[in-house]
Amino acid sequence: MHIPVLPKETIEYLNPKPGDTIVDGTINGGGHSEEILNKIGDKGMIIGIDQDAGILNKLKERWKGRKNIFLANDNFRNLEKVLDSLKIEEVDGVLLDIGISSLQLEESGRGFSFQKDEPLYMTMRSDVDPGVLTAREIVNRWSEAELSDLIWNCGEERFSRKIAANIIRRREKKPIETTFELVDVIRESVPGFYRNNRRINCATRTFQALRIAVNDELGAFKEGLEAASKRLKKGGRLAVITFHSLEDRIAKKFFKDLADAGKGKILAKKPVIPSEEEIKNNPRSRSAKLRAVEIL
Repeated sequence: MHIPVLPKETIEYLNPKPGDTIVDGTINGGGHSEEILNKIGDKGMIIGIDQDAGILNKLKERWKGRKNIFLANDNFRNLEKVLDSLKIEEVDGVLLDIGISSLQLEESGRGFSFQKDEPLYMTMRSDVDPGVLTAREIVNRWSEAELSDLIWNCGEERFSRKIAANIIRRREKKPIETTFELVDVIRESVPGFYRNNRRINCATRTFQALRIAVNDELGAFKEGLEAASKRLKKGGRLAVITFHSLEDRIAKKFFKDLADAGKGKILAKKPVIPSEEEIKNNPRSRSAKLRAVEIL
């Protein structure tokens, strides 16, 4: 079951009203959109975007008969294209929840979780065609320097050089094909205190870096923010939930640039974070940060 992060706070800052048109750019399990639907009513409209066709099929079944929901199998970086296809020029709100959903972690079979032994794909797309970039291709074909830079820059992993070097050694014997094979390499690359850390798994940052690269998440995020700001009405709101510092820094800078240009009003000086109670009920929410801006 996908549990939406910061549901009350997200609705508060997005502030959907009856009749509004709202884009949920990363609809995932539909948790936030359910809350939005309660606010916008039958005369409002939800435009939900997701790259995972499997997730969208489940939502179509759940919302069968609803006339005010449009689901697009796409990346939110193409938000303007999706709106153009519906002949919609402006919207009242955009939500971008950048986290990976529980459904993708638990059920995708594409190697997002280091706790399950699955093929090393990590693509958000349901189809893994030969032309689709995968984590398996990265770990088996990229150079040591490229791997080290990726794991450091996108995972902020301090043992990136050692991990990259050991990936090269391991793949010389046999291609690294599964998540557990990669986890084994990572575990042998880091010191004991790090390997046995109970707060964060030693594979977390490397898996994060690979997932970001496979899906071009940072590039898509920047383009999605730009597209959303262009298609929001005056007074419309953009709410963003991020889960690591790289994404949060991008959102923070984008919102500041809007404010400095007189095009946006930042709605919270500091990012909104989950309460202790929410973290207790949903541990995956612990690193979430919510930022919001109103278009002027």
